[in-house]
Amino acid sequence: MENLLRWGIEHSTRDENGQPVTPQPRQDLDPGVIDAILGKPDSVLMQEALAAAVDERKDEDERIQSLDNFEMLIEQIDNANNIEKMKMWETLHGLLTSPSSTDSIKMQTLWIAGTAVQNNPSAQASYLALSPMPALLSFLGPSIKSGKLRSKAIYALSGLLKHNAPAVKQFEEAGGWKILKAALEDPDITVRRKTAFLLNSLIVPAQPVPQARPTPPPSLSASTGPSSTSTSVTLHPSAQTSAPSEPVHPNSHAAMLANPSSFSTSPATLKALEEHGLLQALVSAVTSPTPHGVDGEHEGDADFDEKVMRSLHTYTTTCDGKFSDDQKRALHAYIEGEIAKADTEQEAAERWGLTTDELRSMRRAVE
Repeated sequence: MENLLRWGIEHSTRDENGQPVTPQPRQDLDPGVIDAILGKPDSVLMQEALAAAVDERKDEDERIQSLDNFEMLIEQIDNANNIEKMKMWETLHGLLTSPSSTDSIKMQTLWIAGTAVQNNPSAQASYLALSPMPALLSFLGPSIKSGKLRSKAIYALSGLLKHNAPAVKQFEEAGGWKILKAALEDPDITVRRKTAFLLNSLIVPAQPVPQARPTPPPSLSASTGPSSTSTSVTLHPSAQTSAPSEPVHPNSHAAMLANPSSFSTSPATLKALEEHGLLQALVSAVTSPTPHGVDGEHEGDADFDEKVMRSLHTYTTTCDGKFSDDQKRALHAYIEGEIAKADTEQEAAERWGLTTDELRSMRRAVE
């Protein structure tokens, strides 16, 4: 290897002074050819896709495809954060509020918003700065006939609300709890499922802040004089010096630990369950379900029931919530009736996605 390196140095191009010549970049290369070979940077692709999406002169299918391409690009968290860096949030939100945007354009835009902010505190904060809640909630109103559009609105709301207390506050101020309650009876069962899943996500308490590792036992400065009766100890100077704190990045777990209250959604949601009738809506969703479908032609849905029961279990077990006497009676009759239909208690538990112990804790809660 040494001989090969020596040969390369000896035979390298040198100038008239005997010094190696520094390679110069070629000026005759076509940037288009380079892009074709290496591909354009994602930031450029995002700009091109968004420009095509907002161009009303283009065919709608082409605009939708551009939005789909944009969504695939921002699945990467760095690209999602580039939405703010390239000042694209205003343009995207404008597609949601523009009277000329079709349902299909709005649905693709909601998909982008939901993907960009999912598990991404930085993107959540950027989008939240536009106060988007009224616009997002409007897609769950009675005037929206498309179930797919309503479903995508729940998707976007979920990404924005999860682990984000400021977003939940803005949601409440916009009348979101009342709208979410109505969504539990949406004709489209997909909307109901996503709503129940979202509620459970918001109910779950934030994980406790991890405690720092115990400091090693301090070295003692023992006082051995016969007249000493003090029981105090002197810490070694190194034990009193805390380690320098590491930088907190917006998308890191450290950002949550730095301000735990910023991602705790449980207190506000538990309060809303009682004050806005959401708890009763969850109970009624399984004990006296509203038929679903365009004409209410379908009854019951195992997936929806599972998500509702998980929410109720989280409420009563994890959060120590209490049911009213009427709610207990209704849930007791429902749970015992379903257990009677099953061959075993375990089979009934599995139907709801619960363990046997979790089902038993639910049974005790409604006795």
